[in-house]
Parts: sequence; structure tokens; C-alpha cells
Amino acid sequence: QVQLEESGGGLVQAGGSLRLSCAASGRAFSSYVVGWFRQAPGKERELQAAISWNGDTTYYADSVKGRFAISRDNAKRTVFLQMNSLKPEDTADYFCAGGPQTLGYKIQNLALYDYWGQGTQVTVSS
Repeated sequence: QVQLEESGGGLVQAGGSLRLSCAASGRAFSSYVVGWFRQAPGKERELQAAISWNGDTTYYADSVKGRFAISRDNAKRTVFLQMNSLKPEDTADYFCAGGPQTLGYKIQNLALYDYWGQGTQVTVSS
């Protein structure tokens, strides 16, 4: 079993940057695909970025492509989401999630994500 904990959220002005971290327990984490999801008030939770177990493959939603960057350090069991050029519409609760990477499944396949953190709040003021 893997436990995930997000950190790094906060209040930032539009155009600013934040770096979210997702720290994991459990050695299996290094074989997991990890994604960052967000949920704004009144909206569904949506995948924004994902990374394969070894970092070779990444996925970004169109809404964050070119502004966000996902990376991981398996030795530290941590996945990062660097968020630049933040916009008010990026305001949301951000969640990391992970699960065993499975042959034949693209990393953006929601069925891969078995374990979830509690979330961290990001607020971007205009």
C-alpha cells in the first residue's frame, strides 16, 4: 500500500509560480505512474499532468501545457508539479494519485490511479 501526501499549495498572484510536491511512502512507488489532478468548486476532478514510473513519458492537459512541468525523484519517493504563469482559472484543490503502471495502458488512463492524497489548495488571485 502507498500513501501520498501533497504539499506546496498556497495563495499566489496571477503570473506567479508554485511548486507542488507529492511525497509517498512505500517502496512500490518507484514503479507507479503518478498524476496530478485538480478540482475547482462545482467542477469535476480532472487530470492535469502525469508521469511514467521512470519519468520517460509525461502527459499534460491542454489547459496547462507549456506552463506546468511534472517530474519525479524516485530515490526521494517524490513527484513534483512546477506551475508557472499561473492564472485565476488554475485555482483549485490539487491532488496527486498513483498506481502500478500497466503494460498497454497510457499514463492518462484514469483506471491506473488507485491511491490518492488528501489534496492541497491553490488559489491564484487576479
